[in-house]
Amino acid sequence: MAPSFLKEIRRRSKSSFRTDRSTDSSLGGSGSNGSAGTINKSSSTLSSTYGGSSPPTPALTSSMSAGNLQKLNNNVPPVPPIRPSVNTSASNRYSVQSVPGMSGLGSPSPKSTLPASLFAPRILSISDNSWVYQKVLSIYGTIADPATQALEGSLTVSRLDDSFPPTYWPVSDSHFKALIYLTAGPNKLRFDFTSPKLANSNTSNPIHSSYLTLHMLPPQCSPPLQLVILLGKDSPGTFDAVPARIETEGNGLETAIKKFRMAAYLWQAFTAEQMYRNKLGRRVFRMEEEWTTGTSNLRDQENNTMRSEAKIHVVRCDKTVAELRDLDIAQQNPNAKNQGKLFDIASEAVRNHFRSLPGQKQYVSVLLLDAHWDKGANMITGHAALGGGGGDLQLAIFGSQALQSYPSCIEEVVPAFSDRTPTDTNYVANDCNESGSNWEAANIGIGAHMHETGHLFGCPHTESGIMLRDYVTLNRSFTTREPYSTRTKSKGSLVLPKDECAWHRLDCLRFKAHPCFALPTDPPRIADDSVQAWPVDNGNVIVTAASGVSFMEIYTPGDDVCHYWQEFGDGNGNGPIQKQILLTEQDLRSRVPEEKRKSKLKLSIKSITGGSHEIEDYNQLASKASKLKLSNGQMAFRSSKLGLSQMNGSTPQDVVLDSVVKQNKLLTQVKLYSGFALDGIEFIYEDSTTQLFGKRGGQPGGSDFFLDTRRGEYITGFYVRSGFWIDGIAIMTSLGRKSAVYGNPNGGSGSTEWSIEATKYHTLQSLFTSAKLESALAFHSPLHFRGGDPKRKSTFNVMSAGWRKSKVSSFSRHQTTYHATSLILYQPPTEALPQYTIESSP
Repeated sequence: MAPSFLKEIRRRSKSSFRTDRSTDSSLGGSGSNGSAGTINKSSSTLSSTYGGSSPPTPALTSSMSAGNLQKLNNNVPPVPPIRPSVNTSASNRYSVQSVPGMSGLGSPSPKSTLPASLFAPRILSISDNSWVYQKVLSIYGTIADPATQALEGSLTVSRLDDSFPPTYWPVSDSHFKALIYLTAGPNKLRFDFTSPKLANSNTSNPIHSSYLTLHMLPPQCSPPLQLVILLGKDSPGTFDAVPARIETEGNGLETAIKKFRMAAYLWQAFTAEQMYRNKLGRRVFRMEEEWTTGTSNLRDQENNTMRSEAKIHVVRCDKTVAELRDLDIAQQNPNAKNQGKLFDIASEAVRNHFRSLPGQKQYVSVLLLDAHWDKGANMITGHAALGGGGGDLQLAIFGSQALQSYPSCIEEVVPAFSDRTPTDTNYVANDCNESGSNWEAANIGIGAHMHETGHLFGCPHTESGIMLRDYVTLNRSFTTREPYSTRTKSKGSLVLPKDECAWHRLDCLRFKAHPCFALPTDPPRIADDSVQAWPVDNGNVIVTAASGVSFMEIYTPGDDVCHYWQEFGDGNGNGPIQKQILLTEQDLRSRVPEEKRKSKLKLSIKSITGGSHEIEDYNQLASKASKLKLSNGQMAFRSSKLGLSQMNGSTPQDVVLDSVVKQNKLLTQVKLYSGFALDGIEFIYEDSTTQLFGKRGGQPGGSDFFLDTRRGEYITGFYVRSGFWIDGIAIMTSLGRKSAVYGNPNGGSGSTEWSIEATKYHTLQSLFTSAKLESALAFHSPLHFRGGDPKRKSTFNVMSAGWRKSKVSSFSRHQTTYHATSLILYQPPTEALPQYTIESSP
């Protein structure tokens, strides 16, 4: 007979085997002791500190528990309790919910679904899992709500893999800015905020944290910006610095390399952020890199850690330091005999160093290390602030007079832009009287050099921004509080993104089109960057670009910089790409102030791939002066002008191609005469008659290009390399053929292509019915030849079609399609190399 207490147990229900400390989460009734039932979590689901241990298992408090039943009677197996499901996902294990003022167990893990602390840093300038394309990224964010609570403290940025040491950034009135060093691939980052006003701030386990993952893809699809330090052939390799600086960090070449590299990283971070704010993507130029001892942080320098860093080319020119510092070539000397000579010296040295192949364009920014503050002459010698170039080299140069104030690594950025140490003009320059303290000198040095690099990338001066002189506040892009300014005599204050300097919108549009700013995700770049413009009926002008029209600048008399412009779609969220636009005078004049609407309008039209076309006087191009009635009654239009009319002494020549006005003439061959540039073009007809434009110069006999007239081939356009003259030209035909470039295929400022093709405003289909014609009377190529004074323009037209009108019975005015390509040759009276330029018309 079983003991009496076992009978009592058997009479109890299964659900009653529970105690107040039971881990069963089922909704049972009253317990054995008659108390109300409670619901308790399993200890395995309790949150705990990351790396800590779980709470111990509660002790048994009742001898009637299921656990003790096994010991009392091995013959009666215990009934297993119904346990709740346990979430073993890593998303919420080892984490704790952070609350304001909490002095508890730590911050949520990166994948935690629990809410973060209200004081966790919020990154506003970039979102999680974004892709970037540069090594150093500038970010901006806030703590809590700055409008309701202004907190001071410190932001710690660290990598979860510790491949880069933590960096520390000030938090001012709940705002912060920071620079992040990125490596290729995913970068998992942690941001910790500490403040003496908040609990748990002085512990090793802060709770006010947030996490961010950024992906960096190094671009390899664009030409790099090369960084060069230029020295005289006898230079000691030092730069101007005060004795205290020389003692603490030195002023030798190694220090110069670190500082110049860091300055370039700041250019890159600033520009990428500006492009993003202009909704043009996080695109930026890249720099050539090398495997070397890392200089971007102090730990790398101490441990000699190797990294891929921006390469600094050290180049010695063939001039001595004394020659470089000659007052006669000092840019700041108003009496200098040759203020631009340093640019020529740097250009020659850079060309000799890189030895680029033909057609290989280099973009080079140079630091003139031997620049020196000459206190006696009260000017900086060996320095020039210039940028530009042409051909195969785009160059920017700037002196090292402010180099001592530059940061040499990321940890020094905020201290450098906060250093109020007065400039000691016994040793260093107060450039333009705007460098009265170290932080202001850093602005001028780094910012003005970036300004010249903007010129290198094709940016002119603008109405505001870096390409004016807004770089005097460059510090605001990297710090949240500005020190006292000797330039403005103003007290320092909080600086927010709205207070920062910027690249002008037009600069950003130019950058987007520049090959140095191409991204790996961009579609293939269209080789034809040309822009064409020609007049049509009703005083309108058609503009076409194979890559699409990007934007158009509008100038009025007296405008030194552009104040008015129009943007067009880019196919990337800002409207569709427009390869053809119609300009009307009414629309153009509505875009300028009312007091200027009757004045002359100059247009500069840019293509999506960076090409440009200038219309010096829109009204003249669209007026009746652009119309020309041919001898056969057809109407043609003169094109807008391309190139400069600066050759004097040439003889005017007027010729109209016979194949256009005579039905019995068929163009079968073109002979081109060229050497280092185009000398002349000779058109040869089926009956062996010829027409010559220019002269038979260059290589003896010229070069022949034959048209396949059996297949109806005719000339549709030209591919032209041009600058002040026509360097090279290729012929394009109706069969899709393109000849070799005759002349210099790499000369000129760039390729410009004109094609004779139908537009959406004038179509060939309206001219013909069932007859299949390869060309119409509307297709012609007026060739203009001008000479003498550019103000006295004698113009002729050469109409070239290659097909007769025998199959076309009649035309009506509105059906006529006007397409043409105009070529202007400037032939000097001497045997010197002739200069040519191009004009295009529809």
